[in-house]
Amino acid sequence: MYAIIKTGGKQYKVQAGDLLKVEHLGRELGDEFEVPEVLAVCGDKNYIGEPIVKDASVTVVVTNQSKAPKVIVFKKKRRQGYRRMQGHRQLYTELFIKAIKDPDGTSASAEKEAPVYDPMKKIERLEKQELEYQEAKMAGREEAQAAKKKVAKKKAAKKKVAKKKVAKKKTTAKKTAAKKKATKKVAKKTTKKVAKKTTKKKTSK
Repeated sequence: MYAIIKTGGKQYKVQAGDLLKVEHLGRELGDEFEVPEVLAVCGDKNYIGEPIVKDASVTVVVTNQSKAPKVIVFKKKRRQGYRRMQGHRQLYTELFIKAIKDPDGTSASAEKEAPVYDPMKKIERLEKQELEYQEAKMAGREEAQAAKKKVAKKKAAKKKVAKKKVAKKKTTAKKTAAKKKATKKVAKKTTKKVAKKTTKKKTSK
């Protein structure tokens, strides 16, 4: 069973359980009411209104009051330097079709309940998301700090190794220099001994 209703100067085809966005209505969330203008009801029998079907009703529940996505309004006049840009968000009311009843009394009702929007739940969800984001941010900072500490430790270890290598090189250089000096001294002593021997031989002759 379906019905055709009129609200906000527009006609809508609806079935039980449908969610419908219509022009803004001055109703509160969770309000249940009957649409006054039912133009047609079709099921086992078809009822066409002239213009409204008598004794037919469509029961709806207000599930949300919000704004539609932004529409950009842009105006321009060429060669005049005239430009105007404006945004508009149309107010709308979301309705849940709870039941449809025809003039004979037969009705079709929705199997599920109306999903009424709760702004407090949205606030709680946003707060939870913010907390999760902050926790993730803090965890990322901690990980970054830990990574920096690891890099600093590695750099310090490399510096220590480099210092040890430099110290080893210096000690080896000193040892080689000392060895060279010792060899030079030994060479000088041997040359002196050889010179003395040669002079003694010459004098003995």
